[in-house]
Amino acid sequence: MRKSQETKKQPKQDWHKADVKAALEKAGWSLRQLSFHHGYKHSATLKRVFQQPWPKGERLVAEAIGHSPQDIWPSRYDEFGKPNRTRGHKAKNTTTRALA
Repeated sequence: MRKSQETKKQPKQDWHKADVKAALEKAGWSLRQLSFHHGYKHSATLKRVFQQPWPKGERLVAEAIGHSPQDIWPSRYDEFGKPNRTRGHKAKNTTTRALA
């Protein structure tokens, strides 16, 4: 008799940037057009979403293709849909006190 194999739930992977660009193209957008449409002066502004987490940019791209940012970049969000990172803020260490 064989033991039943447990199936491990694989973590969702982020979309490949080529897939995001293709979805934008199907929706009639390019990153350049989307950047200008939202008032950014530099045409490559929204390309930042591929290099680093940026919740606002992720939201703009996701809305353009009819998905949520959590669907496209699941590694960047927690199970409640909130970004799972802080932007330039270090966690406060309450156990360390300054010596007088």
